[in-house]
Amino acid sequence: MSVSSIGIVWNPSKIDGDALRSAVDEVFGENAPILWWETTIEDPGQGMAREAIADGCEVVVAVGGDGTVRAVAEGLAGTEVALGIVPQGTGNLLARNLGVPLTTMTAALERVRDATPQHIDLGWVELDGEERAFTVMVGFGIDAQMLVETNDDLKDRAGWLAYVEAMGRALQGTEMTDMVIEIDGGEPEEVRGHTMLIGNCGMLQGGIRLLPDAQLDDGLLDILLVSSEGALQWMSTLRTVVWDNGIRRALTGSDEAVSTDSAQHLAVERISVRLAQPLVFEIDGEEMGEVTEFTVRVQAGALTVR
Repeated sequence: MSVSSIGIVWNPSKIDGDALRSAVDEVFGENAPILWWETTIEDPGQGMAREAIADGCEVVVAVGGDGTVRAVAEGLAGTEVALGIVPQGTGNLLARNLGVPLTTMTAALERVRDATPQHIDLGWVELDGEERAFTVMVGFGIDAQMLVETNDDLKDRAGWLAYVEAMGRALQGTEMTDMVIEIDGGEPEEVRGHTMLIGNCGMLQGGIRLLPDAQLDDGLLDILLVSSEGALQWMSTLRTVVWDNGIRRALTGSDEAVSTDSAQHLAVERISVRLAQPLVFEIDGEEMGEVTEFTVRVQAGALTVR
């Protein structure tokens, strides 16, 4: 890869700066045109990404967890400046979905150097009049609880079993609520549920795909609405998530996600949701507090990635 300059936006709370600089020198060479920015609590990466664009960088590498990647992606949205990722968090969800090496910084930087640029979609969610980008998924209910409650080591070692175990604990923190949804400008529809997950891609730790139809570049966002009540419905939902859309799909190569009355899948370009009661909301695994309404849309092909 030959570029005029490369921007490195790194989270100092996630990685040792000397080790990062050593890896960058090893991969790109000690005389490579590298510009450096450290993230801060006040600016986790959006401002640094925009500065990198203004300074002529053709590639901006986000070094940190999902929050850093999300912030840098937001700053690069709609430009041809490419995003590279050196995953240093616990989830590293976009990196996993893109197949970025999680083993070493050197391996991830080599992917940035050697990969062919591709365009992927970006999601946007509007909360309280402010719009924020997301690269992986947003939602409320069990998903928000699972991302907080599930043990990271168990995710990697036990895969699906870790999420089943987390679901059991997360149930105590969820309750059914009424909501009004509008899909792609259609008529308002009243539905009931306790969990809604809206994703640009669907793979979590341990190879788990909660949104099995989600693709990064199809111009759509995928939705999972869960409305299970009682032991029988929960058993059916767990079977759908773990077996039908998980293990069996992986074994058979089935092309379409299975929906049930208590676990519905659909794909949209835009959805607005009004909740009857405040619920905790998450963006790419980060809790954002309680919300009562939000709008989510897709920006197709908005992000160039390496």
